[in-house]
Amino acid sequence: MTWARSDVPVRIDGMSFPVVAGLTSWAAFSPAAGGAMLMGDVVVFQDEVSPAMDAAFAHGIEITALHNHFFHDEPRVYFMHIGGHGDAAQLARGVEAIWDAIRGVRSKLPEPASSFPGEAPVPGRIDAAMIARITGQETALKDGGVVKITIGREAVMHGARFGGSMGLTTWAAFTGSDELAAIDGDLAMTASEVQPVLRALRRAGIHVVALHNHMIGEEPAYFFTHFWGKGLAADLARGFRSALDAQREARRGGAH
Repeated sequence: MTWARSDVPVRIDGMSFPVVAGLTSWAAFSPAAGGAMLMGDVVVFQDEVSPAMDAAFAHGIEITALHNHFFHDEPRVYFMHIGGHGDAAQLARGVEAIWDAIRGVRSKLPEPASSFPGEAPVPGRIDAAMIARITGQETALKDGGVVKITIGREAVMHGARFGGSMGLTTWAAFTGSDELAAIDGDLAMTASEVQPVLRALRRAGIHVVALHNHMIGEEPAYFFTHFWGKGLAADLARGFRSALDAQREARRGGAH
């Protein structure tokens, strides 16, 4: 299955970019035990990512990466890699649902949006104790009234154990005020934790803005999802807590 994204003109490095040079969504299916295996890559603009991801999850399709392929692209283009296993027809319907969700966004707004819906938070006061209470994590108050949570994890590379001090951390930062805050951060996840965490973030209305690796060769392998959300600070804290809970439950099921 392929879909050439000719519906939105793209310029890269000042050049009008041909769709066939790298702006085609695709999905491939291969026989596998118990049905079929799906792999694919979906071309998405920023305001299409969350609807496309929600459609994927609603149809049992996994998100395996979300990143850029270009620099200096106008509008900015991202690529959402997908995977799945099961009945081939059901997987194909899931891919169509993802593409339909994207078409739905573009039918309402032909040009990709330049911001998420809602007002932008402004500097204020965030109750750090409240964030700590909801998330069950220690908080630190940073410059500008930013409330931050940092959680270290551990792995082994080149025979040496390492953790948070070397960048293997889950973290979240709350900016703005209790009444209108933004949350951004990064969740470090082993493979079996990725899908539960992504689903928890989306259920909480928090946008996934990247999914990729930061390291090569660590054991266990870690993946990182970056996120962004706006709203009541307490609601954002509960959303972050739900992702941590999903991660913890996945670990109980056999993850590292």
